[in-house]
Amino acid sequence: MIQHDWADRADNSNIEEGLLTEYLTSAGYTPPQVSMALHKLRTEANHPERSLYGNNQAVYQLLRYGVPVKTEAGKATETVHLINWKEATNNQFAIAEEVTLKGKQQRRPDLVLYVNGIAIGVLELKNGRVSIGDGIRQSLSNQQPEFNAWFFSTVQLVMAGNDSEGMQYGTVGTPAKFFLTWKEDEADNSRFKLDKYLLKMCNKARIIELMHDFVLFESGVKKLPRVHQYFGIKAAQEHVKQRKGGIIWHTQGAGKSILMVLLAKWILENNPQARVAIITDRDELDKQIERVFTDAGETICRTSSGRDLMSQLGQATPRLLCSLVHKFGVTAKNADADFDAFIKDLQAQPSTTVGEVFVFVDECHRTQGGKLNRVMKALMPNAVFIGFTGTPLLKKDKATSLEVFGGYIHTYKFSEAVEDGVVLDLVYEARDIDQKLGSQDKIDQWFDAKTKALNDWQKQELKKQWGTMQNVLSSKARMDRVVADIIFDFSVKPRLSSERGNAILVASSIYEACKYFTLFQKTLFKGRCAVITSYNPQAKDVTLEEIGANTETDKQFIYNTYTDLLANVQAKPGKSKTETYEDEAKALFIKQPANMRLLVVVDKLLTGFDAPPCSYLYIDKSMQDHGLFQAICRTNRLDGEDKDFGYIVDYKDLFKKVENAIAVYTSEIDHSAGGADPEVMLQDRLTLGRERLDNALEAMFLLCEPVPPPKGELEHIHYFCGNTEIADDLKTREPQRVAFYKGVVALLRAYANVADEMAPAGYSEADAKAIKAKLDQYLAIREIIRKASGETLDLKPFEADMRHLIDTYIEASEPRKISPFDGIGLLDLIVKTGIADAIANKLADMQGNQQAIAETIENNVRSKIIKESLTDPAYFEKMSALLDEIIKLRKDRAIEYEEYLQRIADIATKVQAGKAEDTPTKLDSPGKRAVFNNVKNSPVLQANHVAEPDAPYGLADSEEDPAVELALKIDKAVKLARPDGWRGVQAKELVIKRALYDVLKDVDEVERLFLIIYAQPEY
Repeated sequence: MIQHDWADRADNSNIEEGLLTEYLTSAGYTPPQVSMALHKLRTEANHPERSLYGNNQAVYQLLRYGVPVKTEAGKATETVHLINWKEATNNQFAIAEEVTLKGKQQRRPDLVLYVNGIAIGVLELKNGRVSIGDGIRQSLSNQQPEFNAWFFSTVQLVMAGNDSEGMQYGTVGTPAKFFLTWKEDEADNSRFKLDKYLLKMCNKARIIELMHDFVLFESGVKKLPRVHQYFGIKAAQEHVKQRKGGIIWHTQGAGKSILMVLLAKWILENNPQARVAIITDRDELDKQIERVFTDAGETICRTSSGRDLMSQLGQATPRLLCSLVHKFGVTAKNADADFDAFIKDLQAQPSTTVGEVFVFVDECHRTQGGKLNRVMKALMPNAVFIGFTGTPLLKKDKATSLEVFGGYIHTYKFSEAVEDGVVLDLVYEARDIDQKLGSQDKIDQWFDAKTKALNDWQKQELKKQWGTMQNVLSSKARMDRVVADIIFDFSVKPRLSSERGNAILVASSIYEACKYFTLFQKTLFKGRCAVITSYNPQAKDVTLEEIGANTETDKQFIYNTYTDLLANVQAKPGKSKTETYEDEAKALFIKQPANMRLLVVVDKLLTGFDAPPCSYLYIDKSMQDHGLFQAICRTNRLDGEDKDFGYIVDYKDLFKKVENAIAVYTSEIDHSAGGADPEVMLQDRLTLGRERLDNALEAMFLLCEPVPPPKGELEHIHYFCGNTEIADDLKTREPQRVAFYKGVVALLRAYANVADEMAPAGYSEADAKAIKAKLDQYLAIREIIRKASGETLDLKPFEADMRHLIDTYIEASEPRKISPFDGIGLLDLIVKTGIADAIANKLADMQGNQQAIAETIENNVRSKIIKESLTDPAYFEKMSALLDEIIKLRKDRAIEYEEYLQRIADIATKVQAGKAEDTPTKLDSPGKRAVFNNVKNSPVLQANHVAEPDAPYGLADSEEDPAVELALKIDKAVKLARPDGWRGVQAKELVIKRALYDVLKDVDEVERLFLIIYAQPEY
């Protein structure tokens, strides 16, 4: 392993031609072959007319399959392999630190991993107190065209990490919300998680394996495996090598389709005789699997029937097929009375298949209790069967499934997927809609009036019919309530009202689905709602339905509803109007949730339909077992930061015993009483304040005393969290963490009470510094513990939610225009209009109360000074002193009100501007001015130049002014040296301090000015 520091190296590249040439030459390739291979690789990596995704995919093809080269006319084409996939350790591995990238904007990734001189991994490292999210967002911005997208055309792994949270990984183009975490050997707690998982994933053999067997390009998205997919494939590979079948149980939404693609690719590539047939029992799943394989670049033959499948398997090609299991040739008669005889007949005369057949059966628990699986085993007795399921096997399914397929190959349960963030947790809500008759008296009167001419028998029959009619009427009223309830949700539920999410309503029958659809067409859902059922209108459906009573039977209603909604649909080639309509509705539902708000279904789309925007499932149908579980999992797909759960609304009371699926947990809630300061003399208050601070410090010392030496970050994590990958450890140590959090809050409060009066409280200057340092240490430890235990929150993903909350639920009265300066702050208004107009427009309600006006202006000025003081301490300290002087004059009545207003307006203008009027023109940015203001009295300057430090600013415009020259020199040095994303990263902060020291040659001055540089946004 070679390691470099490339911070100052020129021409850093994602293809280090020297290293790659050296490797290829050592692998036995000739100079012409090496030259052509390099040329093709460079051409594909930097294609100007393709996106980063396109270039990355083209480069991956060359890495994965080699570069075809032809060095002379007439000679055969040969393949130059850029990476040795079979013998991982025979590749040349290197790590480069601080790789400065030149482009439109200069950036500097922390670590870049190279294999044979080709950049395959980028890692951003953060301080343990800084969120991994910052590193991820930094990598994402680096991939933008305006930064260094060109560098990522060869990159396979994009990683970010810190010592407290560990590591997350993705690939080129992976959105921040889809970055993944690795999980392995959870019991190992010997080191930081970052180190642990870097060692796991970046092991030479594994990183080569991940690139070779686990990279997928699908529909414009590059994907890497989640940890459960990796280990599921590894377990399946061992079964395949031994020609053993089994079941892979990965919960709904965990990516079974991708698992099938990766496993099929591996089988076909590693066994030349292999054939893979993928069997499903739903048309939707069959289409989905065909689409996933096609998008991934794999040619798959979709057979039309069981007979077609067997015919194709009887030939040498194709090697990859899919088929619908219910087209496998079993009639209802065979499936019942003659089923066993049918099985024996098939077993006696099995069909001949070519090659070694591996059969993947999706949702293997279904298909008539395993009967059809037995048919397939009879048809293909030598095939290896691998079952895939997303639902737990119930007792009645388990025996049959295990008998057909064998034991479990790998399991990944719903609770694990939720914990890992692979799918969302589900929130259940049962809603009861009472049904009752309106006026019984009026019903009886109506019945008596209508039945006067009837005999008792006729009345009895009509009463029976009336009972049915009551149900129909009651159902109509109930459906109206359901519709109103759903519309209300779409108005108030954030995910629905924002139009980023949509919903599915499950009806009990095709009639009810059509009824619901027509009811929604009379609401704001018109044109944005669709009905999708197994019904396809045919004229024969209603031939015998007309009764001539100017009414509509149930079948006529269904037929007429479908006829109307399909009236303007143009059937696409090879599809019926209904299929065309449904395809368009599903596409809108997935891609444009604002234009397709609701789908009304009965059975269709409840399995194998992945629609990330789907946030709510409304159930008005009796369901159970697998059907119910699969249906509710339509809502658990990840889709943006504002989708936090999948919501299930149950109108049929299906869940009698539903545990609370949402746990409200805050990282730190402190209800401890700080106590009010006693209203006593100053000395008593400070005595009490010191006592509280001393007690708080002692309490924190006792809390941390058991932490084993050397009492570093890792030791604190172990003591307060245990093994952060074992839930019981975190739970067991929760009391220690809560005590620590509360102790830090108590210490902060105690310190805040005396922070400005440490000397009067009896602390020496050394004691005060030591206490401040100790406080900073405890705050740093708290952040590390919170991040390590997961008891913190990266607020960035929640910004949209909070904005929506404010926009939706905060109401305002009709605005009353009082001035043309509604949105301008008081200080801005003073600068723009002058003090008199500012008071008239902004403080009109205080007119006549001079003290209130004065205090309001002073508070605004003071607030601005405090807010900006870190950016330029010298300037704002001077402004603060001027303000104090003016306030004292006002309170002592030593100044007239008019003069006071003039002077306070002057200081307000200076504070708002952040600079004096006579500031040197060379100091043309806030950063330069801040440095200048804070070096004017610097001992470094005094040691080299004799000057009048309080000379007017205007004198500093001369070339000889040492303060200006020093400020400009410092500004230039910092801007040349600053690494990307340096704040909060100790190693990068040291680069800034080194640049300051080179100019100042004084450690104390470096530390003082560093704080100002840190606070200035331009640096």
